Amino acid sequence: MTVVEMRGMMGGLYRISEWIMRLSVTNVLWILVSLPFFILLLGIFGVGAIQGTEQEQLAAFQGVLFWVSLSMPLFFFPGTSAMFSMTRKWVMGDTDAPLLKTFFRSYKENFKQAVLGGVVFVLLGYVLYADYRFYISQESGWNFLGIVFIVFAVLYAAALFNFFSLLSHLNLTFGQLLKNTFLLTIGAPLNSVALLVTNGFLLYISSKYTFLIPFFLGSLIGLNSFFQFYRLFTRMQDKQEKWKEKEEAKRQEEAAGEEGEDASDRSEDAPNNRENGQVLPSGGESDGNRERRD
Repeated sequence: MTVVEMRGMMGGLYRISEWIMRLSVTNVLWILVSLPFFILLLGIFGVGAIQGTEQEQLAAFQGVLFWVSLSMPLFFFPGTSAMFSMTRKWVMGDTDAPLLKTFFRSYKENFKQAVLGGVVFVLLGYVLYADYRFYISQESGWNFLGIVFIVFAVLYAAALFNFFSLLSHLNLTFGQLLKNTFLLTIGAPLNSVALLVTNGFLLYISSKYTFLIPFFLGSLIGLNSFFQFYRLFTRMQDKQEKWKEKEEAKRQEEAAGEEGEDASDRSEDAPNNRENGQVLPSGGESDGNRERRD
């Protein structure tokens, strides 16, 4: 009995150590391939230490922000797409997928669409930033414009996570990828809110225990984001399958009703057909009925 308990406990510890290894290795790989972006991102936090007027600090901030935005599509987006491909494997049950091979293969396969997606999201981010600058310059307090800005900022953040989940999960053209990203974000607002709340909680915990940032933060956010996406995706698939089954059953009922009407018409027309030598084949159908059934 004691041996069985020890085996169970040791097995649990082994599984925990495996997950620590998966999460930490994936997180380190993500940071390494995105390193130029993260180095520039740290420069934003150093802007506050610059001595000068408010306008000089703002100019320095915008300068660093430009280079961060430039590096984002080239480094951050491809690296994050590869990280999401790893978390996709785990959520779908393939926890033994080779880390290095899967990560870099996904990095290569999704690189082009990840870069294009990065360009689109950076441009949208600049639009939001311009709106924010305009809003705070008004000094009119909390108003309708502020609420609109917050709503769009929330949708933007949720769409970013959904973009990576869709990119790693489905083989879509870039146009379809963007379309489905925003449809999924807007069409499932509760899921978007849950996604941001849970990821926000992970960010909060990491701010309290900073050792989590270099080893676990990115991979945990990727794991949570894809889990939320996959749960919604499978639920939508189930609804679609049920709708298809109902539509198929409805078509079969309509087809059966039409066959019954045709059979009745044939029985009424049969004497005339015999006289003219045009007997319909047994169980036959007209071309029009075949086309309607298809």
